[in-house]
Amino acid sequence: MRLLEHIEELRRRVVKILISVMAITLFTFLFSIQEFRYSDLRIYLPYPDIYNNISAQFLEKVKEDLLPSYVQIIVTSPGQAVLAQISTSLFLGIVFSMPVIAYQIGKFVSPALYPHERKMVLRIIIPSTILFSLGCIFSYLIVTPFTLDFLYRYSIALGAQTFITIDDFISFVLLFTLAFGLSFQLPIIMILLTSIGVVDAQFWKKNFSYAIVAIVIFGAFITPDTSGITMWFVAMPMIFLYIIGYLFTRRKVKVNPRPS
Repeated sequence: MRLLEHIEELRRRVVKILISVMAITLFTFLFSIQEFRYSDLRIYLPYPDIYNNISAQFLEKVKEDLLPSYVQIIVTSPGQAVLAQISTSLFLGIVFSMPVIAYQIGKFVSPALYPHERKMVLRIIIPSTILFSLGCIFSYLIVTPFTLDFLYRYSIALGAQTFITIDDFISFVLLFTLAFGLSFQLPIIMILLTSIGVVDAQFWKKNFSYAIVAIVIFGAFITPDTSGITMWFVAMPMIFLYIIGYLFTRRKVKVNPRPS
C-alpha cells in the first residue's frame, strides 16, 4: 500500500473507534438504568434521564465503595458536576469500546506482521485483557480505598474537616484504575518482546536496576497526587510483575526472530 492508502486506512479505523466511543458516551450521559416491575418480575431498562444518568449512578456506586465515610464530596463551581459526569461518560465509553478498539488496531497492524508475529498477537489478546481487568479490579477493591483512607487519616489526626472536590475524586479514581490496568500489562510486553526476538530473556535481568528507576518514574507520572507516597502503590506491584515476567520469559518463551 502507498502512503496515502495507509493514511486512508488509518482514518477509517479511527473513525470507527470514535463512533463506538461517542455512541456509548452519549448513551451513558443521556440515559439512566431504571427498575421496572411486571407483576413479581424486576426488569432493568435504560430510561432517558440527563441528571440521574448512568454516569451519575456509576459515580454514586464508586463513592460508596471507595470513599471513606468521613469524607464528603463537594462541588465548588456551577459547571463542575456536569463536567464530572461528561468525563465519567467518556471513560465508560472508552472502557466498553475496548473490544472495538483492539479489533480495529489489530486489523490495521496485521498486514505488517509476519505470520508467527500475528499468531503471537492473537495469543496475547485474551491474557492482556484479563491482566488489564485484574489490574483495574485490584486497584478498585484494594489499593484505591486503602490509599484514600491512608491519606485522609492524616487530616483526621490534625482535626481538619475532610472534603474532596468531585473533580479531584474522579481524577484520582480513574487515573489510579488506569495506572494499575496498564501496569499489569508489563509481563505481556516483556513476553512479546522476548518472543519476537527484540531482546533475550537475560536482558530483563541485566537491566533490572534501570527498570526499577523507570517503574518509579512511571508511578510518579501516572498517580494523581504529588505526595510521593501513592506512586509506590503503583511501583511495588510493577516490580513484582517485572520479576514474574522475567521468570516466565526465561523458562517458557521460545524466540522467533524476524526474518531478514
